Amino acid sequence: DCFFVISEKEMMLGFYKGILPPILAETPKRAVKFFTFEQYKKLLSFTPLSSGLALSVAGLGSGLTEAIVVNPFEVVKVSLQANRDAFTVQPSTFAQARYIISANGFGLKGLNKGLTSTLGRHGVFNMIYFGFYFNVKDMIPASQDPTWEFLRKFAIGLASGTISSCVNIPFDVAKSRIQGPQPVPGEIKYRSCFQTMALVYREEGYLALYKGLIPKIMRLGPGGAVMLLVYEYTYGWLQKNW
Repeated sequence: DCFFVISEKEMMLGFYKGILPPILAETPKRAVKFFTFEQYKKLLSFTPLSSGLALSVAGLGSGLTEAIVVNPFEVVKVSLQANRDAFTVQPSTFAQARYIISANGFGLKGLNKGLTSTLGRHGVFNMIYFGFYFNVKDMIPASQDPTWEFLRKFAIGLASGTISSCVNIPFDVAKSRIQGPQPVPGEIKYRSCFQTMALVYREEGYLALYKGLIPKIMRLGPGGAVMLLVYEYTYGWLQKNW
């Protein structure tokens, strides 16, 4: 329904509103995700944690670090995507960022609004994402056939992205409610992560905490698999050649 309404009211370009902030954020975001995961993994190798648990904790650490980097981009992106006006009256990405900073500053009411929800979203996602992928990958025997090995890793990555999305979506809903337009202009209804979750549950029922789950799985299921495969194969090639 959302696809049809956007295409009818805003045409194809409506699907690409707010695309510049994620483009600007994706490279440093992914670099931070995988770099910090490797560093946390090394640090945790000196602890008494089991290797499986250490991978999940390293994922949690990388997610929290990633959230701090990406949250300002998310605030700008959501504010642009929530704008229902035509492109002729929509501000540019940088104009929107300047407006948010001038109106509310860099803090938790401005460019870092919804930080706690973003920390929860990325922390929980990466904890399950990395923990599930690397633990399950070690359990299932590798194939000598490159095609089957690729499909084995893709299937595990797809499951990792899907399960992580299902578990962390309440944080995602809270983040969107906090960073998006408030129901009544001028009144702040959604203030903090858990207050927003409790309010959504009380007013709309527990299923409301899973709104948007299907498009999220469509994005992060295959997207998560591709990301891990690109990381693994690129990392292996760099190790071999550099």
